[in-house]
Amino acid sequence: MATLPSNAELRGEVVYFYAFDVANEIRLDRAAELLAGRSTSFTARWGRPAPRSVPVSRPLVVEPTVSTVRVNGCPARLLVRVYDVGVISVTARVPFASDALAALIPFHNPSLHDGRPLDALAREQRDEVCRALNEALVRSGEMSAPEAYTVFTLSHLGDEKDANHWLTNREREVAGLLTETPGDRLSAAQVAEVLRLRRSFENSDLVVIDWDAALVVDLDREAEDMLFVIELANLQLEEFQWMDRQLDRYLDRAYYDLAKRPWWSFGAMGRILRQLRQLRVDLAKLADEVTHVTKFVGDWHLARVYLLARERFHLDQWRASVEQRLEEVDRLYTLTRGDVYERRMLWLEIIVVVFFAVDLLILLAK
Repeated sequence: MATLPSNAELRGEVVYFYAFDVANEIRLDRAAELLAGRSTSFTARWGRPAPRSVPVSRPLVVEPTVSTVRVNGCPARLLVRVYDVGVISVTARVPFASDALAALIPFHNPSLHDGRPLDALAREQRDEVCRALNEALVRSGEMSAPEAYTVFTLSHLGDEKDANHWLTNREREVAGLLTETPGDRLSAAQVAEVLRLRRSFENSDLVVIDWDAALVVDLDREAEDMLFVIELANLQLEEFQWMDRQLDRYLDRAYYDLAKRPWWSFGAMGRILRQLRQLRVDLAKLADEVTHVTKFVGDWHLARVYLLARERFHLDQWRASVEQRLEEVDRLYTLTRGDVYERRMLWLEIIVVVFFAVDLLILLAK
């Protein structure tokens, strides 16, 4: 696979997306200043009919320090995009030429020339960009594992010009490629499930979206618009999962702190209240911003492609989980605030009683 024979039936690229949550927010205006000469504002190019004005995120494109590498023996290009919702997306694009889809299965496990996995290089690029953007990061946190996703794009199918006809004759092979499993071992039900979420606008294009990988075929043009839509959906998945983890951690710690607090102290509870209030504001704002990274509405093709990705990634369920935990934060905040108020009133009553007792003792002493 190290060479790209021009007579191969299948030609295209494997596109790897790595989405990293690095902060609650990234100020893109400040980031552009910090990366002057290395960054440009990204503008999506829609290759298919679309509304005149598409409200969609415009990330900052950063020139990586390492522009080309070799992945599984093939040359690869790196791209880095910075999103205002606190995400850095690292993309690697590896061209291929092959006569069989099964030969592409090893690309599910990309490795560099030195044997390291590709995500190690993605982490290095993330760290370098984070160091350069330190002043633009708002409430940066600990670095976590990326949300990775693989897209196999095909721009040439040999003599076949009808992508849908080509898929009909290779459904089991395509399902095997996307599930990293030999196609002849898959059940009919699994093949049907893998291919369930697919979409085609013209006979020359199609997209099939599975949980861990997708297939994009576009014989007449570059598939940049569909790749961008999938990247945004992957970004949203990373953000909702990150928010879910943050809420779990904060709630567990809040319950522990409340259970261990001294009965006579409400200072610790005040600190918990401040943390819960800040968490509630930050995550509610972030959830809204992440949801509106994509405002694809209507019946145009890319909106439907996004809906396929949203369904496959279970984005609605992840958002519902985040909202449910935010409601739990609200309840905990309300209960804690009520408890703090009751404790303060108790201490005030104790102080009043003490003063009354002191006054009474003074009167008796006279």
